[in-house]
Amino acid sequence: MSGDLSPIDKAKFVAAKRAAQFVEDGMRVGLGTGSTAAWLVRCLGEMVRDDGLKIRGVPTSSRTAQLAREVGIEVISLDEAKWLDLTIDGADEFDGELNLTKGGGGALLQEKIVATASDQMIVIADIGKEVEHLGAFPLPIEVIPFGWQTTQALVEETLISMDVLGRSSTLRMNGDRPFMTDEGNHILDLHLNRIGNPRQLALVINQMPGVVENGLFIDICDTVVIGYGDGRVEVRDINQGTVATERLDFVESDNLFSYLSD
Repeated sequence: MSGDLSPIDKAKFVAAKRAAQFVEDGMRVGLGTGSTAAWLVRCLGEMVRDDGLKIRGVPTSSRTAQLAREVGIEVISLDEAKWLDLTIDGADEFDGELNLTKGGGGALLQEKIVATASDQMIVIADIGKEVEHLGAFPLPIEVIPFGWQTTQALVEETLISMDVLGRSSTLRMNGDRPFMTDEGNHILDLHLNRIGNPRQLALVINQMPGVVENGLFIDICDTVVIGYGDGRVEVRDINQGTVATERLDFVESDNLFSYLSD
């Protein structure tokens, strides 16, 4: 492998490479968003080009759609696919029950829609994303622009009765303007530090007017593929209750390493 890759990039790469092995010919595959998911898209593109893999991909963002087309993956909409065999995506955090925090890349709404329209969801992550309790990473919630400050105030007031350590929130920015999702909405990042009851919090937040969706993925992930900087990969299947560890060899000539700018 190229010596230019940092340990964390190596971990992301081996997790993506291992997860790509779950994809079979003819599958309809949900393609996640984010730096780790981008490695997965590149791995699948290599399999399409070199091995003749035939799949149809449903991207969870415009960025992922562009990358998928660039590497030769056939891109279709979720409405065209109707249902997916598999979705592979990254996560900002995951706990021992494979509950997730997602949305650091701003695509949580499409990611959740695609993941829940799949027979199976596999999460790929480096070992640094595993936590005992969710909440260290700010929890994103997607809100409509109309009255977003009122929505923010209502959310912060509601957090008083929730099992969390922090209650502040910030509007996500893109330079000097509010960040806009692919659906034209804003994102509020909730700084909670620790979430004691993710299931309850997800249900309560989604009941609030102005909130479109939250970044808590509860009972959606089936398997997590965890990458380590030394090439080790751990596969945890929550349904089977199994944990398997293996090591992937790095290949010096791998064309994937020309995409280090991600």
